[in-house]
Amino acid sequence: MPDKQQLIHITPETHRVELDLAYATANNFTGKPIYKEAHCLLLAPAEAGLRKAVELADSIGMKLRIFDAYRPPQAQQVLWDFLPDPTFIAELGRGSNHSRGTALDLTLIDSNGEALDMGTGFDAMVKESEHFHKGLPQHVQRNRLLLLGIMHAAGFTHIASEWWHYEIPGSRALPIIDNSESGPLKLM
Repeated sequence: MPDKQQLIHITPETHRVELDLAYATANNFTGKPIYKEAHCLLLAPAEAGLRKAVELADSIGMKLRIFDAYRPPQAQQVLWDFLPDPTFIAELGRGSNHSRGTALDLTLIDSNGEALDMGTGFDAMVKESEHFHKGLPQHVQRNRLLLLGIMHAAGFTHIASEWWHYEIPGSRALPIIDNSESGPLKLM
């Protein structure tokens, strides 16, 4: 059994997910890569929840596409410096649950590999990204509720402002993990 403080690698082969790690590319709200290499990492409790979510998605012919998981605190600093808005970016003193290895950003994809329409893109820092934003088309609400149901059934909670963000309950009680220098997630 893995150590609860050890970050576990998440790969398509080991976890039957698709990876589109946005912060290793320029395809994110900053417009530039933050990580030198794309690695998807989670603490054991979050990894166990992810395995449950994968099974639930698979039972309805869907798959999960992960945009981000563990994020070194230095990467959190880059995001905060770019957009110091606590609605979307955790303040540095509080710390992000991504930096605790307990949060992930993701969406659902169908059997053709197409992402379900969630109304906004991943990391769109706008009010329309709220889970229950009024005025979105029914199919968008349905897709968001489907993702929410899968992730809650797998043991995750959500935050109100980002339809893509899920974390394990009690994450704030865990320490921030800094592996930016010694671990596989090197910063640009």
